[in-house]
Amino acid sequence: MLPKEGKELHATSRQSNDLTDLGRLIAEALRGELGDTHRTIKTVMRWTGASERTVKHWVSGTHLPSGIHLVLLARHSDAVMTQFLVAANRDTLLVGMELSAVKAKVLKVLHLIDGIDGD
Repeated sequence: MLPKEGKELHATSRQSNDLTDLGRLIAEALRGELGDTHRTIKTVMRWTGASERTVKHWVSGTHLPSGIHLVLLARHSDAVMTQFLVAANRDTLLVGMELSAVKAKVLKVLHLIDGIDGD
């Protein structure tokens, strides 16, 4: 018989809900960025090396990617990285991501301008 007071044996419902929400948010991010087609499944499989069934669970939001798979998804998907940072309460880091994206676009425009000036 277990005592009525003391350490909890299981994650609290708040922690469980947070993980469920993260799984749903990652699924929405993947579908929003890649669409809701079989090509999405194949793309995520290529990114992560995970099986088709596993990726289908992620895209449907019923399972949460763990460990290296979450890192690989964040490496390839800005939307997944954004959701991960928001879930970790580190959304202030999003400004750095946005600045990096803007810098890349400015550099691309500068190369286009240089190409026009070189003609």
